[in-house]
Formats: sequence, C-alpha cells, structure tokens
Amino acid sequence: MLSNDTEKQLAQLLEHVEAKNQQGVFQSKDSRRIFHGRGQCYPGLEHLVIDYYSPVLWIVCFAEVEKSFLDQLCEQLKPLMAANEILAFGVSYRYVRGAPSEWLYCADGFDAEEALFAQRGDLRFQIQLGGRQNSGFFLDMEPGRKWLGAHAKGKKILNLFSYTCAFSVVAAAAGASEVVNVDMARGALKTGQKNHQFNHHLAEVAGCKTRFLAENILKSWGRIRRPGPYGVLIFDPPSFQKGSFVAKQDYAKLVRRIPQLAEHGADILLCLNAPELGEDFIDELIAQECPECIKLARLMPSEDFPDRNRDQQLKLFHYRYEGQWQQDTRA
Repeated sequence: MLSNDTEKQLAQLLEHVEAKNQQGVFQSKDSRRIFHGRGQCYPGLEHLVIDYYSPVLWIVCFAEVEKSFLDQLCEQLKPLMAANEILAFGVSYRYVRGAPSEWLYCADGFDAEEALFAQRGDLRFQIQLGGRQNSGFFLDMEPGRKWLGAHAKGKKILNLFSYTCAFSVVAAAAGASEVVNVDMARGALKTGQKNHQFNHHLAEVAGCKTRFLAENILKSWGRIRRPGPYGVLIFDPPSFQKGSFVAKQDYAKLVRRIPQLAEHGADILLCLNAPELGEDFIDELIAQECPECIKLARLMPSEDFPDRNRDQQLKLFHYRYEGQWQQDTRA
C-alpha cells in the first residue's frame, strides 16, 4: 500500500505522462525527456526523471523509491505503452553505487541485449541505459543541436569535449564541410565513430570530412589548432571532472584560446552545465580573456527541462568572434 502522499505523487506523474501522450510525443520516434523532476518544479518528485527512447520508457531514480511505487507506475502505464508501441519500461537506480538497473516490463519481441538508440529525425545515436551516469546522448542539449543545424552549412567545425560526437553528426547532416572532434576519452570517440557510421547512409553525413582526436584538450592546443581556422567552435566541457577539467578554474583556458582557433566572424557555442555558476561567469570570462567576442544570445532551454532556477539549468551562449585568426601564436 502506498501512503496518501505517495498516491498523489503517482497520480501527478501519470497525469504528466498522459499529457505528453495527448501532445503526440509518442507518435514520434524522437527521443525526449518526458518528466523532469530535477528542476524542482514538482514537489515530492524531485528525485525522478522519465526519458523516452523509442521503443523504451526509462525512469531514473536519484533517491530511494518504493518498489511498489515503481511497480504501480509501470502497471498503469502499460495501456499507454501498448497503444504507442512502447515495448519496455526500465529503471536506473542512480543513488546506488554503479547505477544498477532493471527492466520492469518487456513486451514480446523486445530484446534487452540489442543495441538501443536515441533518435532525432533521420539521425540515430547509440546509447547505453543503466550501469553508468549518462546514456551517451544528452536530451537537454537539443537547443544547442538546433542552433548548430542552423550554423553548420559549409563550415569547418571544432567540437571540443565531443564525448560521443552527437554534435558532429548533427553538423554533418546540416552540411558542414568538416568536423574535428576532440576528447580525451578514447571509448567515447569510438562510439562517436560508430554514430557517424550509423548515419552514413545520409549523403550529407557521408560527405563531411570528420576527424577524431583523442587528446587532453588543455595540453594539446597545437594539434587542435593545426586544422583551423574554424568557422564554428563548440565548447561543451564537463562542469567537474577531477584530474581533467573543472569549469570554475579551467574554462578561462578555453576562452583565451579562441583567437588561435576561430576565423573572423566565427560562431561560438559556449556550454555551461555547472549549477553553481551563473550567466555572469561566462560574461566575465569573455570580457577578461577574449573581448573580441560579441554575445548574441543565450539560447532558450528545452521546454522538456523546466527548472525553478534559470541559472541552474544547462546554459548555452551564442558568441561571434570579431577578431582575426592568430595563425602564428605558439601552443
């Protein structure tokens, strides 16, 4: 038996998912965040999120949840899943070391051992659900992907901290001439190469020259600069990765390199996923380290990720470099 408060939370969650259903979200194969409790907009449900990766619904628990709550949620969602050809319902327990996971429901014909994908229109990206903190595809980065789709055509693009190279695939599909992906994680870059292969049937993706550099970004500026100058720069670093990158102290090292990387008029996407750092953090860095950059916009966050505090959301900024490429600057 659930407590009265838990019953209300279950009803609220089901109502939210049904509202998404009425909006036609499940009629598309596009991957989406279905419920985002982490933004503190739904009291009592701050520890839960639900994602849709066709044909899977995936719930992530960031704090302990009653098993009966999850069982009832799964049971009451079965009619919706059946109506929308959703074949499985899984859960990840992020509050437990190692982020273990389990399938609460699998329909006939679903093979949990087969590769799973995030989908975005005609594009698809390999993901891994459970056993790790991230699936390999960041749903909240959709505003950045849309921005890139509008700025990539004919451009040479630098994708720093490329992870599994979703930006690269989107840029290629949008007509980029070349993308240089840089990340120190060789495993992530191998997945990035696979993501390009999965989409190679698209002429634009197949026609884009793509490089994958497994480099420690803060120590490899010469190799990163060499293919430049770039017409689009993407800086998407982790907020805190011990021994690799800490945004508060290391982001400035990226910004001061912009003149060595960017051609005149280059578009720059600066991403900041550190809740403790506000918009003024990036503004001050640009003013101090690269005043030749002009701020054009802060991108509107995805409506799938409501947040009570705007500064705690993923922050995406569009800048334009109005200086000249410093071709001969030493690494």
